[in-house]
Amino acid sequence: MTENRMALEELFGKADLEALLREGVTWVLERLMELEVEARVGAGRHERCPERVTWRNGYRARPLETRLGRLELRIPKLRQGSYFPSFLEPRRLSEQALVAVVQQAYVSGVSTRKVDDLVQALGLTGLSKSQVSRLCRELDERVRAFLERPLEGVWPYLWLDATYLKARDGERVVSRAFRYVASSHR
Repeated sequence: MTENRMALEELFGKADLEALLREGVTWVLERLMELEVEARVGAGRHERCPERVTWRNGYRARPLETRLGRLELRIPKLRQGSYFPSFLEPRRLSEQALVAVVQQAYVSGVSTRKVDDLVQALGLTGLSKSQVSRLCRELDERVRAFLERPLEGVWPYLWLDATYLKARDGERVVSRAFRYVASSHR
């Protein structure tokens, strides 16, 4: 018993304890994800059974910031449907704030390349142009849903609004009102 304790103390003394803990926590979290995926798929890994709903389709990397430092998790992907671990939040408040900043910059007319510079100036890792476009597409969808919603009921007043843009009128540049027109052409 004493020899085992001494060997364990020597192992901990030589090893980087934080790295050992990070590795252990990563292993536990990945095992939890494997169990959740097995329940969602309806079968274990490489198991064939009639209850199977879908199949695995590799992994995607996702960093997780913890008190131990940054953990690199491998989140399983599915062929049909999606999986997100129950112990992770889809978007933390800081990520939601970042999305709000990116979307506000988009509304203000900042280019996707300059948004990357803005995000890096905030001390965060940069966003690619495609990630910025995806975040702004989400904003476009919400705006479109708002603009195309039906006006139901009795409305004593109707407020019409337009966007004013500079446009050339002959030799002069003047402000012109433009309105959003939803097109049903295909």
